Amino acid sequence: MSHRATPPFRADHVGSFLRPKYLLDAREEFFVKKTINAEQLRAVEDKAIAEIVQFQQDVGLQSITDGEFRRTYFHIDFLEQLGGVKTDIPVTVKRADGTEELAPPVIRVVDKVQHVKDIQRADFEYLKSQVAAGLTPKVTIPSPTMLHFRGGRAGISKTAYPELDPAFYDDVAKAYGDELQSLYDAGCRYVQMDDTNLAYLCDEKMREAARLRGDDPNELPHRYAGFINKVVAHKPAGMTLAMHLCRGNFKSTHAAAGNYEPVAEALLSEMNLDAFFLEYDDDRSGDFRPLRFLGKGKIVVLGLVTTKFGEMESKDLLKRRIDEAAKYAPLDQLCLSPQCGFSSTVHGNNIAVEAQRAKLRLVVETAQEVWA
Repeated sequence: MSHRATPPFRADHVGSFLRPKYLLDAREEFFVKKTINAEQLRAVEDKAIAEIVQFQQDVGLQSITDGEFRRTYFHIDFLEQLGGVKTDIPVTVKRADGTEELAPPVIRVVDKVQHVKDIQRADFEYLKSQVAAGLTPKVTIPSPTMLHFRGGRAGISKTAYPELDPAFYDDVAKAYGDELQSLYDAGCRYVQMDDTNLAYLCDEKMREAARLRGDDPNELPHRYAGFINKVVAHKPAGMTLAMHLCRGNFKSTHAAAGNYEPVAEALLSEMNLDAFFLEYDDDRSGDFRPLRFLGKGKIVVLGLVTTKFGEMESKDLLKRRIDEAAKYAPLDQLCLSPQCGFSSTVHGNNIAVEAQRAKLRLVVETAQEVWA
């Protein structure tokens, strides 16, 4: 087994980090109190990003993100900048037992989907300026499947798209392709798409919700594989395009559970992506048997370290679980990461900054020992 010179790396991560208090304060001053302007907010973001870049470099990571520090939500901030897309802010719902659950945002396609401007380029250019030579700046964006799954056919304008196939899927793929080209032209070689929908299709409650709105949960993963492949067809040569499957990550809560089996073949065999970040931090993710579908040349990054809670995993446990996964996919096609980001929304998970650092160091050290 060997060190990987190209992403994903043996020790990798999903991308988001806990925001420092001074950044949260500045966001409140801009969005709520209206006491600072956009330029002043960006200056504070720049400072925080420079610090989180150094943090990642100090920990020993090879892929470096901006922590998603310019975003409120991992998906809305990007999707609402596409032409033809409207989003509504999610709300928190309290359950009867006092715990909290995130009611997902409504994402609507109201017109033809277009790439009307560069979305991440300026942010990437600043990130790149802060990253040390020899390391790889990574950009995270939401998966295009979110424009369909959240609302189904009812969430997409019948005026703009009387039929979804192929016009809707082609337009979205072209918009994503234009964004990937914009990033590539700025020097970006590593992009990760964050996708909750395929993971939700592993959960029977979510599968039933899809049935109720007229979709077949057995057919959707294969349709989405074709959808993603339309995006991949636009990917510039030399760019790594990965996907992270997320079961929800809001204030240490999750939204879905279930083994990857219902989506594994479509995901790991049919999608022409370079890599897949899969959550495997607890029992709700199921076993590793779905990895048998992993195609040659593709990488699975095992998310074995939870970002939801501060309790530390042991190296021995991680090594045993990697050995279990290697029964179904070659060890050389596996890497290690935390299960998700530490702050998929601005609110952050219920975990301390010190635990965030310790978990990343655990990932780096374990990967060094496993793939020495």
